[in-house]
Amino acid sequence: MRRSLLPPGNTTAKVNVVPIIDVALVLVVILLITAPVLTARDMGITLPQARTKSPSDDLKVSITVGKDGQIAVDEDIVPPGGLVAAVGRRIADTKEEVLVVVRADASMPYATVAEVIRDARAAGAKRLAIAAQPDFTPMPTTHSSEPFHAERLRP
Repeated sequence: MRRSLLPPGNTTAKVNVVPIIDVALVLVVILLITAPVLTARDMGITLPQARTKSPSDDLKVSITVGKDGQIAVDEDIVPPGGLVAAVGRRIADTKEEVLVVVRADASMPYATVAEVIRDARAAGAKRLAIAAQPDFTPMPTTHSSEPFHAERLRP
């Protein structure tokens, strides 16, 4: 006769959930890395540098202005003069307030970027942001006990 090491009636079965959690976390990391890449059309632009804060909104529309002046809304290229209609359709598709992010090449004239922002506002955009490369130069610090005043920086 064979004896069991456990007393009768005390058998317990446990499910090991650690591998499931590991796989789920890896999938979340992959999603977080690939999601920003999929939302905007890559037109080979160089963003200007600025001290920026990354938007954390899920509801956003990306307007990309290429070096050659070509404009894309999210992943669709827009014909000249069709920006207001394209952005208006994207904003109308969502019932909530969306963030419109303008991504323009650093070599683009400010007038062109201002025109794109004006068209986005005409399409109904209430929240706008301009994408920029993060600038990692340190912020100027004051070493005195006096409060900081911006007027001191002006020539």
